Amino acid sequence: MPEATAVPGPAWRVLALGVAAQAAATFVISTPAYLIPYLHLGTGMSLAQAGALASAPNVGMVLTLVLWGALADRYGERWVIAAGMALTGAAALGAAAVDGILLLGAVLLLSGAAAASINAASGRVVVGWFPLRRRGLAMGIRQMSVPLGLAVAAVVVPPLAERYGTAGPLLAGGLASVLLAAACAAGIADPPRPPRSATDPPPGNPYRGNAFLLRIHVLSVLLVIPQFTLSIFSLVWLIASMGWSPAAAGIVVGISQLVGAFGRIAVGVLSDRVGSRVRVLRWVAVSAVAVMLLLALTDVGDLGVVAGIVLVLAVTVSVADNGLAFTSVAEAAGSGWAGRALGIQNTGQFIASSALGPVAGALITAVGYPLTFALVALAPLLAIPLVPRQDKHRR
Repeated sequence: MPEATAVPGPAWRVLALGVAAQAAATFVISTPAYLIPYLHLGTGMSLAQAGALASAPNVGMVLTLVLWGALADRYGERWVIAAGMALTGAAALGAAAVDGILLLGAVLLLSGAAAASINAASGRVVVGWFPLRRRGLAMGIRQMSVPLGLAVAAVVVPPLAERYGTAGPLLAGGLASVLLAAACAAGIADPPRPPRSATDPPPGNPYRGNAFLLRIHVLSVLLVIPQFTLSIFSLVWLIASMGWSPAAAGIVVGISQLVGAFGRIAVGVLSDRVGSRVRVLRWVAVSAVAVMLLLALTDVGDLGVVAGIVLVLAVTVSVADNGLAFTSVAEAAGSGWAGRALGIQNTGQFIASSALGPVAGALITAVGYPLTFALVALAPLLAIPLVPRQDKHRR
């Protein structure tokens, strides 16, 4: 039916600004991960310490995701996104000016706390503007912003760090965030919400009486483990274990993130076509088990150039679930709870990612990359039986 697929006029502009804002915020919070070769190989910092520093922004996000989501539910998305981008930029610029690992980690934590606003609100605003049968495509485009930001960081951060130290990439991300804060304030419009009279009761808690949202949250935590393991350690794996040059490794990691970005769009469109988010989510979980085991075999076989191809495949699969899960959460929560539900969704994921830096770094040091990749494959394996059988929608 035409009314089921018609896209309102402001939707594409809002989507474009949401993608740009999330990409810039992702650049800022992923910069420490791409500084690991510089910090570990260049300054002698231990891999566990560098991994902990890379996880600092994720810790900050955990602390504020639900709060930002509640603010978006109550006051709208536009100013939440604009304020969050401005604060993210200010924190990144501050991080560029500090010395010492503890102080740097603290300011990076603040950058993550601010960037959480974009995660909670920009996904909500996209779902609010796009009709049901176009949301898979729209959220796939919105979710491509994360690997896009990671791709830019993979290519830009190593040479900037080589020339200007840690301050160079942080300054670049801070300035981009401040500029986008102004653009979002001017260009984002809050989506229309279902009309409610003064006598209507507030929307009920979507977590009561149904385990759908809880299952999506838990399986998303499991599926994020391969994603963050690769985003934090893929660059240093190619350099330290596979013998690649930093420049070549950065290019391949960047390509893998770009391919992963378009993969998110592809699975979003596929979910629109098959009429189910969760069915495609199950396919992604099965594929994630296979690619992590393949990555482990690549390292054992010391396959050199093949490692780059397998890494691109593994990264593409590992990031494919996010848009599907985000859309499922927003649709099941409804407009009155979407911000908080997306905040809870991201909180669980970032709790897991915060632990991944030091834990995976110590595990790699103890048992090596191949066994670590094989152990990571257990996470999506456990996620498969948690995928719900049917989608759930709420007005």
